[in-house]
Amino acid sequence: MNASSRPPFPSTPVARLARHLVGLSVLVSAVGAHAQATDSQGTLSNVTVSAQSEAIGGLQKTYSGKQLARGGDLGILGRTDLMDVPFSTTNYTAELIENQQGLTVSDVVMNDASVRTLQARGGYGDDYQIRGLSVGSRDVSLNGLYGLAPSTRMPLEMIERVEVLKGPGALTNGVGPNGSVGGNINVVTKRAGDVPLTRLTATYMSGAQWGTHLDVGRRFGQDNQWGVRANAVWRDGEGNIRGGNQRLGLGALGLDYAGTRLRASADLLYTEGQTDNYRPQAAFLAGITQVPAVPDNRSTFYPGAKLADQAKTVISRIEYDLNERSTLYGSIGYSDVASQQNFPTAATRINTAGNFTVRNGYYDEYNKTTSADVGVRTQFSTGEVRHTLVLAANQMQRETGYFYQLTSAATASNLYQPSALPAITFARGTPTRSADLAQSSVALADTMGFFNNRLLATLGVRDQTIHQKSVNGSIPYKASSVTPLLGLVFKLDKDTSVYYNHTAGLTAGGTAGASLSNAGQVFAPQKSKQHELGLKKDWGTLITQAALYQIERPSAITENNVYSFGGLQRNRGLELSAYGEVQRGLRVMSSASFNQAKLVRTASGTNQGKDAPGVPDRTYNLGLDWDTPWVPGLSLNGRVISTSSMYYDSANLLRMPAWTRMDLGARYATRWSGKQVVFRANLENAADQAYWVTASGYVTVGAPRTLMLSTAIDF
Repeated sequence: MNASSRPPFPSTPVARLARHLVGLSVLVSAVGAHAQATDSQGTLSNVTVSAQSEAIGGLQKTYSGKQLARGGDLGILGRTDLMDVPFSTTNYTAELIENQQGLTVSDVVMNDASVRTLQARGGYGDDYQIRGLSVGSRDVSLNGLYGLAPSTRMPLEMIERVEVLKGPGALTNGVGPNGSVGGNINVVTKRAGDVPLTRLTATYMSGAQWGTHLDVGRRFGQDNQWGVRANAVWRDGEGNIRGGNQRLGLGALGLDYAGTRLRASADLLYTEGQTDNYRPQAAFLAGITQVPAVPDNRSTFYPGAKLADQAKTVISRIEYDLNERSTLYGSIGYSDVASQQNFPTAATRINTAGNFTVRNGYYDEYNKTTSADVGVRTQFSTGEVRHTLVLAANQMQRETGYFYQLTSAATASNLYQPSALPAITFARGTPTRSADLAQSSVALADTMGFFNNRLLATLGVRDQTIHQKSVNGSIPYKASSVTPLLGLVFKLDKDTSVYYNHTAGLTAGGTAGASLSNAGQVFAPQKSKQHELGLKKDWGTLITQAALYQIERPSAITENNVYSFGGLQRNRGLELSAYGEVQRGLRVMSSASFNQAKLVRTASGTNQGKDAPGVPDRTYNLGLDWDTPWVPGLSLNGRVISTSSMYYDSANLLRMPAWTRMDLGARYATRWSGKQVVFRANLENAADQAYWVTASGYVTVGAPRTLMLSTAIDF
């Protein structure tokens, strides 16, 4: 049976859902407004997280320019101002997402030079690199819970904030299902604001892709305690791959209650998508020393590939103030994610001339995940020292199943003149259970404030257990490890913080195979250790940050017939960033990252001392957004993203070229028949630069020049 001979999933009436959401907005329309008090005092604020700042929907306030926020969610450390935490973080707002017309998380996090995405618009899914270490899409957390994000791409229409923690974060957030250690990306779903919202947005992306987005929010009840936020999206059309098609349906409903002592929320999320001719990942033939020329960036070298995915997610959270100093909290979520694709795979990898051979087949997968956390946070003093003590536990259970089969025959093809994929002559099977993962941890952290909180010290430990159960006769794996956190923040004055952290990330260990001398030996989860020293300065309307870091990550090697984690990669780097308003109406986001990634220990010393593959030495970002003085409501913006050359392979034989991309945009806000209207236009990759996007062992083609238009009307 051919992949296109039956629809991957039952048709979903997203349009009808949108109409129901509009009806719901009428039922819950609210009156009045409820303003939150903010502290405008010039003294050093209490770093401890109060019940008010912990309130669901009570996100950290936006910073000058409204593109980024003052802070974000750091797991057990709570939602805290960035000047009070011993980490480097970046927290993007919904306003930035809207003005850049971001569609997925990749579109947003690329604003920071320390973060690069390993896919391009129109690709299979989102994968990231933070501080030179990979972070998979499955390790993106949703409202602080791991394992609930879709395995491909997460639409941004339902997202209020995208929060990035740079460096390992096992203590703050626990371990994701894939054990990524480069950092953490957390997305926060939308909540209803105090001002009633009914916004309809029509979108267009070059390649004749049209879309519509309905966003409705209302609060009601005494003091606006109850809130409803609903989003519905439909997109369909060719997109930026010639002859392709990208379709997405989204329905999201967020409910919340904000009482005096009790706060609760619930999210219901549904997405369904289908992509014909996505932008694939590929690999080069080992040993080549010349990079193949970049193929047409509007084409795919796997013509006829199809991907369909579906995600259903429910999340709830509750917080209760036991008294003025103590808060009990807990959250639980469940997701059912499935994907179906015909999965072209290179039988012979791409050589310098662009030649390769390809097999075709099916790769269908499902993931059913339950994720939960619970904790208590309390504040107290011992003499002159103020404490915020948190005891927390989390658990994640994931069942994975797949069906995978390829054609036995391979077809010769070429990057520049791709052949049709081999015909699939076998029947599509049903995915069967292939993995059963259980992760649990208990964490304790204490943030102590000395000298009226001028010196903040955070000490914490997390005991993490990773249990990969036996499925179909596979070797089970169960091991535990403890990760520490030492964080120090010293405030030179109320607007200047110097910080240091020693923290760790965790990745599941392994079990030595039967043919090895240490057969059956089980290795504990492996720690990636970070030391970081940084400086943050708030100039009033501009925040600048600098950070020096070193991350050491162990890797598995087999040497003298013994399996171990004796390999080691060391990343050292310097990060510089500035964001806010240079002057009123002129917003800036600029950053630079300098990274030295080395293979410190390798099997038998092969490639030892060489550059780690897929890690650029230098990356730069500059983004400007300007409200023009001569036309009220007209704003112009631009962004430059630059990545230096890097080695593709561990032997450092093949060096991938550097690339620079420029994006341009404009928007115009006005009123039309008494209604607020915003017109937006963004031109991504304005120069139509053709370039390879490189990860460790994989490449894909950067997206071509892409025009995006939208009109948003508030009713």
